[in-house]
Amino acid sequence: MLVMTPSKSLQKNDLLNIIQRLGVAYHFEREIEESLSYMYTHYEEWIGEVDGNDLYAIALCFRLLRQQGYYASCGAFRKFINDKGNFKNELVNDVHGILSLYEAAQFRVHGEEIMDEALNFTITQLKLILPKLSNSQLAQQVNNALKFSIKDGVVRVETRKYISFNHENEVLLNFAKLDFNILQKLHKKELCGITRDKLAEAYFWSLSVYFEPQYSVARKLSTKIAYFLTIIDDTYDIYGTLDEITFLTDAIERWNIDASEQLPLYMKIVYYNLLDVYNEIEKELTNENKSFLVNYFIIEMKKVVRAYFEEARWYHEKKVPTMEQYMKNGIASSGYLLLATTFWLGMGKQATKDALDWITTEPPILVAASLIGRLLNDLKSHENMSPKKNERRTGNQPAYPSIRADPLDE
Repeated sequence: MLVMTPSKSLQKNDLLNIIQRLGVAYHFEREIEESLSYMYTHYEEWIGEVDGNDLYAIALCFRLLRQQGYYASCGAFRKFINDKGNFKNELVNDVHGILSLYEAAQFRVHGEEIMDEALNFTITQLKLILPKLSNSQLAQQVNNALKFSIKDGVVRVETRKYISFNHENEVLLNFAKLDFNILQKLHKKELCGITRDKLAEAYFWSLSVYFEPQYSVARKLSTKIAYFLTIIDDTYDIYGTLDEITFLTDAIERWNIDASEQLPLYMKIVYYNLLDVYNEIEKELTNENKSFLVNYFIIEMKKVVRAYFEEARWYHEKKVPTMEQYMKNGIASSGYLLLATTFWLGMGKQATKDALDWITTEPPILVAASLIGRLLNDLKSHENMSPKKNERRTGNQPAYPSIRADPLDE
């Protein structure tokens, strides 16, 4: 279907959209990339040929390209702006067009005022339209779009929803259902091997990063790392004395089994399990002739542990860090750089030295993700703090007052 559909047609874009949202795009990666590359090369030409009032088609084309990493110009949307700089009133009756523009606007970049306006306009209009929709299927789609961002949603969850929304292409729908069930069976099998360790929540996180069957081993390993981070965090955060976590930090810095001599028994268990997970990762990478890449995992794990120790030291010394100290340390203590490294190690041919070197440079996009995660985690921890943590809280919590205090002190 993809090959036979004309490259510059709306039908092709619709087909690409359906394939991606039904969760079967990984079967057609080459065809999709070729189609979108062609579309990007002829983007301005295609925009000029499309019906000037077809908001749905233009927004869909824009989103598909941006979603794939192509920088499509947002200038095409100026035709929908009136003399006052607002989106035209006649658009309010085009539900599919507004929904398409809303999804496209979520891929805006900094400084694109027209896309900022598009987001505000579409949110307002969709909320007004929703109660009036007689088409229950379309109403469900609009409601789901407002609740869950197309850019940030968990792919498998959104795929399951879209299967229930889409009834236009019966062949693709049946294929998607079959594929979903096959993958779900695989995911359940993976989960059965780790639920005894209560890793289900961490597994869901890994599943949201990559659900495809070729990443089965990677999911299991990254799940263990994600869950292991919470164990180490709690060890530094709640259970360990300053002397104990000093010994643990030193042991992890040395990274060999003999370094555990001074650790208390419960910390030895944590430490031995960490080395076991490392050995699992090394074994998998050895099978791919990439065992040298495991050093990147060690580097990032040590960064996280140093950051945890710094937070614990703040607590024990009754020190409230400055906002600058908190944010700098939070890049590592969020664990995002370690998780990004772990996720990448499981991606086969894409797990290259250049890719992992890029992570170690702490690029702005990963720093931003780390800080967002750190801030959200600490704010939520403050709201939901248990009595036990309240008694012995270290780690993130000392920084929280400074988040509130610094702006007032200026």
